[in-house]
Amino acid sequence: MNRRVIISVIGALVVLGLTGAGAYHLGIRAGAHGAAPAAIATPGTDKTERRVLYWHDPMVPGQKFDKPGKSPFMDMDLVPVYADEAQSEGGVAVSPGVQQNLGIRIAEVRKGSLASTLDAVGNVAFNERDLVLLQARSSGYVEKLFVRAPLDPVRKGQALLQLYVPDWVAAQEEYLAIKRMPAGGETVGLLDAALQRLRLVGMTEQQVRQVSARSKVSPRITVTAPVDGVVSELTVREGMAVSLGAPLFRINGLRTVWVNAEVPESAAAQVRPGMAVRATSPAFPGTEFSGKVEALLPDVNTATRTLKARIELANPGGKLVPGMFATIHMAPAQSSETLLVPSEAVIQTGTRTVVITAPEKGKFAPMEIATGAEANGQTEVVKGLSEGQKVVVSGQFLIDSEASLRGTLQRLGGAASAEPMPTITAKNPTHRATGEVEQIAKDEVTISHGPVPSLKWPPMTMGFAPPAGGLPKEIKVGDTVQFEFQASDDGMFKIISISRTASASGDGK
Repeated sequence: MNRRVIISVIGALVVLGLTGAGAYHLGIRAGAHGAAPAAIATPGTDKTERRVLYWHDPMVPGQKFDKPGKSPFMDMDLVPVYADEAQSEGGVAVSPGVQQNLGIRIAEVRKGSLASTLDAVGNVAFNERDLVLLQARSSGYVEKLFVRAPLDPVRKGQALLQLYVPDWVAAQEEYLAIKRMPAGGETVGLLDAALQRLRLVGMTEQQVRQVSARSKVSPRITVTAPVDGVVSELTVREGMAVSLGAPLFRINGLRTVWVNAEVPESAAAQVRPGMAVRATSPAFPGTEFSGKVEALLPDVNTATRTLKARIELANPGGKLVPGMFATIHMAPAQSSETLLVPSEAVIQTGTRTVVITAPEKGKFAPMEIATGAEANGQTEVVKGLSEGQKVVVSGQFLIDSEASLRGTLQRLGGAASAEPMPTITAKNPTHRATGEVEQIAKDEVTISHGPVPSLKWPPMTMGFAPPAGGLPKEIKVGDTVQFEFQASDDGMFKIISISRTASASGDGK
C-alpha cells in the first residue's frame, strides 16, 4: 500500500514538472513575439514597486508597449521607462550621478551690458598716405649716390643723389648771356623768356634764384629727401642715365603706420571710423600706441569670416615697422542692458541656434533662441529666454546624445505635444562596433555585434541597412567585421563603412 502511494506521488510530480516545463517554453515563445507572460509584472509597476509608464526598445524609442517582453525589432528585452525617470515633455531627465559624470554645469540667464572692449589682432604696414615718390625732373646722368640700399632710413633734407643735367647747361648759359646784355625794352622780354625756359627744363625757383645770384652755370642738381622715413624702393645706381619722369626713390614715412586688424564678422557692427583705439606689440612690452580706426574695409575673408579694419597709429621714434604683430584694443559704445548667457551654452546647428534649459532639477529641455552681439565670453539673447532661467553651460552635447537615445528628438518633432517644440538638430553622430555577419539580404545585413559604448548598447544581434553603394564583395556570412553606422530618419541604423578585420581577412575565406 505504501509503495502505491509513493508511486502516485512521484507520478504527480512528473506531471507537474512536465506541465511547468511546457508553460515555461510557451512563455519563452510568447516573449519572443512581444507578448509578456502575465506573471512577469503587474501592468504599471515592477517588482521594485516603481511605477512604469511603458516599455520600449531603446533603438526604436518611438514604439511603446504596455507589457514587458522581447523586442519585436531585434534580439533584446524591452526596457521599462519609470515615472520617476521619465523625460519631461520636450526634454530629458538625467540622474544626479550621471550629471556629475558628464560634468554638467548650469548658469542663470541674467540682465547686463556686454563688456565695452573689443580686441583684434593684425600686422603693421606702411601708411600709404605718407608715401613719397621721387622722379627725375630732367634727363641726365647719376654722378653720385648717397643712399645705396633699400630700407635705409633717411631724414628730411638728407642728400640722396647728384644728377648731371646737360639740358640745364644750355638754358643757364642763354639766361646769363641775356642778363649781361645792356638794359633795354627788348632785353626785359628776352630775360623773362630765358627764365621761363629754366623752369621748363625742370629747375625749381630756388635753383633759378641761385643761378641768377651767382651768375654761374650750375649743371648738377642734388636730390634731397622731402620727409623722414625709409627708402622702400631704389631704382638707380651710379653712372646710370635717367630720362624725364623716371622713378628714382620711393620713400615711406614712419610718423604714422597702419595696422590691418582682423575683426570678427559678428563684431563688425561695433567698429566705427574715427573710434579711438590703443595698441600693444610683443616687440615693446608695456608700451601702448594710440590711434584711431581709419576705415572698415569692404572685404570679408571667407575662410576666417573676418573683415579688415584699417587702424592708423601714431609711431613716435619710428618704433613700429611693417610686419610687426600688434593687438588692437577698441572701446565700442556702451550697449543697452539686455539678456546675457555664457557663449559656451549656445549651440549653433547651422539652421538654428539652441540652448539646453534646466526648468527643473534633473530635467533638461532644448530651447531655440535668437542671439545678438558677442563679447568676452557672453552672448546677447534677443528672443527665446527670460531672466532667471537656467541653461546648461557644459555637457549639453552629451545631454543631446542622451535625448536622442531616449527618443526626445522624435517627441519634439512628432505629435507627442500639442504645440511643437524646437528640436536639436546637431550633426548625426557616427558609432563604431565589431561583430560577425549572420545574414546578408538585399536591404538588410544582420550582424551579431559587441557592446557599443557611444550608445550604451549591450552585445546583441540586429539588422542594419547596407551602405549606399552596397556591401563590399569580399564581405561574406560568418566574417568578423568592423563597421561604422548612423541612425537614419526611418528609425533604422545604416552602415556607413564596413571592412573585414585582420583575422577575418587572413583566414582564406
